[in-house]
Amino acid sequence: MRLILLGPPGVGKGTVAKKLQEEFKLPVISTGVILREEISKKTKLGQKVKEIMGRGDLVPDNIILEIIKERIKRKDCESGYIFDGFPRNVEQAKSLEKVNKELNEHINCVFYFELPFNQIIDRLTSRRVCKRCGTNYNLSFNPPKKDNVCDLCGGELYQREDDKEETIKNRLQVFIKQTLPLKKYYQEKKLLAIVNANTSREAFLEIKNILKKELQK
Repeated sequence: MRLILLGPPGVGKGTVAKKLQEEFKLPVISTGVILREEISKKTKLGQKVKEIMGRGDLVPDNIILEIIKERIKRKDCESGYIFDGFPRNVEQAKSLEKVNKELNEHINCVFYFELPFNQIIDRLTSRRVCKRCGTNYNLSFNPPKKDNVCDLCGGELYQREDDKEETIKNRLQVFIKQTLPLKKYYQEKKLLAIVNANTSREAFLEIKNILKKELQK
């Protein structure tokens, strides 16, 4: 079972990916995690990526695809995998198809996490993170017991720069321009299922039910 989780930032894709990993025993593949791994291992590719990211540039599609191709060849991907945050644009999706074809495999399902943008902005601007232990809180639905203090370690809570309203609006504009066209792309291929991302639990249960039916075919 090879899956893609699509959707704007802040809709809970990462949370649901972890739950699906536990439920179906499939590895989650995140390009951000892979890039950090390559850098930490000090591989030739990692050095190249470090230089690019150090300049503040985006890692080119050909490097991303090279990394993805090597990752899905690993033994833990034999039964399938879950892409979280990849592909990011139609060109990457087309390149992924070529890689899948080379490896004699295909994507089974693409899930689009749907949530109104005003709710995404509210959700992300309400997020707070502990400076000491990194625990996440949300002032709307998961607040700390004491204002700006972590329940677990007593550390100070802060708002990340990328959770500020202006930054979130910019991220959403980038999503609309680059990633949203994938929704139509995968709809036309009859691979897309739209899930309600009101809560991570609802999205997970909806996807779980769809996959269980798929596995019974």
